[in-house]
Amino acid sequence: MSALVENRVSGLCVAGPRLLPSAGAQSQDGLQIPLREILSALSYALDLTEGAVPGHALRCCLYGLRIAGELGLPTEMCADLYYALLLKDVGCSSNSARMCLLIGGDDRQMKHDVKFLDWTRPSVGAVQALWRQALPQAGATERIGRILKLAAEQHRNNREMIELRCDRGASIARKIGLSARTAEAIQLLDEHWDGSGYPQRLRGAAIPMLARIMAVAQHLDVFGSETGPGRGLDAAVKELEERSGRWFDPELVRLVSGLHRRGELARAVAVQNLRATVVELEPEAGKALAAADIDLICEAFAEVVDAKSSFTYTHSVGVTHAAVGIAAEMGFRPERVRRMYRASLLHDVGKLSVPNTILDKQGKLTAEEFGIIKGHSRLTEEILGRISHFGVMAQIAGQHHEKLDGSGYPFGLTAGDLSLDSRILTVADIYGALSEERPYRKALETAQVIEIMKQDVPAKLDADCFEALVRVLHRQSTPLAG
Repeated sequence: MSALVENRVSGLCVAGPRLLPSAGAQSQDGLQIPLREILSALSYALDLTEGAVPGHALRCCLYGLRIAGELGLPTEMCADLYYALLLKDVGCSSNSARMCLLIGGDDRQMKHDVKFLDWTRPSVGAVQALWRQALPQAGATERIGRILKLAAEQHRNNREMIELRCDRGASIARKIGLSARTAEAIQLLDEHWDGSGYPQRLRGAAIPMLARIMAVAQHLDVFGSETGPGRGLDAAVKELEERSGRWFDPELVRLVSGLHRRGELARAVAVQNLRATVVELEPEAGKALAAADIDLICEAFAEVVDAKSSFTYTHSVGVTHAAVGIAAEMGFRPERVRRMYRASLLHDVGKLSVPNTILDKQGKLTAEEFGIIKGHSRLTEEILGRISHFGVMAQIAGQHHEKLDGSGYPFGLTAGDLSLDSRILTVADIYGALSEERPYRKALETAQVIEIMKQDVPAKLDADCFEALVRVLHRQSTPLAG
């Protein structure tokens, strides 16, 4: 049974056996989904965190596999590289809040901009990027002061940001059962050939080959997927050659330059269906995942989402406890409870697209900011809907802000459009949000939460789902009080 099941969150504790079917039934939910299908779909969520062009991880995978093929790497190493490339950014949400705090601006935009910079050397581009992102609402004197402080603390901040990202990424890779070599490649992605990288300051051949390939593949797509001055594959290879022997393995740079001259880099990503191509190219055909393995991946990506903000670090888990508790109370069959479990864990995956300047804002959101927030549930449905057999689950997750009277978002659905599962998740999400601390208020006590929610029953919230939540909370609070 998952460790998440055992946790007590926001005053709600549901015993493990009530959450999911027993271990013996875990392979009986009818889903036959390969790992490559789930990770290739969820990689779109990771692209959101970095402000990358959608499909970034998938294109990196195609570049990386083409390089590995040219090197003649064995199939086992190619398989490890394949998953490392799909998950290379899985730890990126863990430093978003810190990045936002350091610069006082949009973490996603700063992460996007910095990938075009050689931050090991002073440059006009670095100053321009900081001027765009550092304290954008402040006066010139305050902004200049922040930029000077960031410059003085650059190496310490870089190490902190990269260590947060890389350690978390490697940890998640290990959690979902990927190889030690895959986890190592994710952890050491930001090492540089001359020893100027992080987190371990490795130099030359001490950097694992898979990490070296990943660094080159990432660079190619960062430049190659965008248009404009200094962008495109020609610019990517030119910059790669300029950083050869400093950031990148010179032998890999020579190999990639040759591929580019022959037009093979462009052909590698010039495919009609990007994700289908990546799925088909998995070096080792993986077996379909057992139900428990699918749960584990959902749990891991819930961690990715919740790490985005210190105010949501238990949100997905708390909502899951509430939703599964309600579903069990209402007599759902085990396989339907499991679907609710996964939908709840992943309901906010689209929130990775929201800058922390909005997620962590203490004041009232502007209409534009709230519009960005409203888009996250639509993105959740789009991302999860890419996975076969996840269609119903994607719809449930994407509707967690809808209300019975049509006042919710993003679709403005009404009671006749909303399944019981969707209604449960809406109740659970509101309970979770009110029970947690937010930038603009402290966490509310359970009694306060219930009174606030009661005002929206039955016009906005389903009465049966709400009453089921109250019963679960009451049953759980009684022994705790004693």
